[in-house]
Amino acid sequence: MPTPTIPEFPKEGLQFIKSLKRNNRRDWFLKHKHEYETYVRSSMEAIVEAIAPELEKLAPGLQASRKASLFRIYRDTRFSSNKSPYKTHVAAAFPPSGLDRHQGAGLYFHIGPEEFLIGGGLYSPEPQDLRAVRDRIAERYRQFETIVEAPGFRKLFGDISGAQLMRVPRNYPKDHPAAEYLKFKQFLASRMFPAETATTKRFGTIVLETFRTLYPFIRFLNEPIQNQKAQRDYREKLLR
Repeated sequence: MPTPTIPEFPKEGLQFIKSLKRNNRRDWFLKHKHEYETYVRSSMEAIVEAIAPELEKLAPGLQASRKASLFRIYRDTRFSSNKSPYKTHVAAAFPPSGLDRHQGAGLYFHIGPEEFLIGGGLYSPEPQDLRAVRDRIAERYRQFETIVEAPGFRKLFGDISGAQLMRVPRNYPKDHPAAEYLKFKQFLASRMFPAETATTKRFGTIVLETFRTLYPFIRFLNEPIQNQKAQRDYREKLLR
């Protein structure tokens, strides 16, 4: 079976990102927009297109497309004290199908001036989704521990990360075997490399290795959210 080919991020694209960090102004960006279009935007589109068929095999249920995966370079400065008009990293997300935008757990990577970060998880869940995930962990904590404490998972990611409560949330026993996991408000796992790694042949191998190892974690987090949405949609259908 041929090895999947995922193109690396071009060195010219990384140089553009580094230059943009030093020159985060509209006049500079407009002068160099051709470089952005050629070496950054087009390259990210090609990377996502190459990942898409591989994702169908190793992480079914997640989306990979220009529309679903790519982020705009333009920052929303309306409610920020930082008025820099452009992001100084490029990113791609691979969200679950069948859920609302920004709902559920997905895969992700970004390339910045200094780092290439890749990973995924559940970043900003709605309260009802967070409760559903915690309930699933409480009910199936041995399955969850098997996933996040597997040697392959620990080798790549170490411990899971994310914002946490100081105490076990109400409605769960303080001495529950999964008490430490129930404190999490986010469920994340990631790896970080020097930015230059994304411009080498290792890039595609790292992407597929990371996504393959992380997918059981993503699937576990999404199942209760998807089940809850299906039940809610069914109830709404009955009321029509």
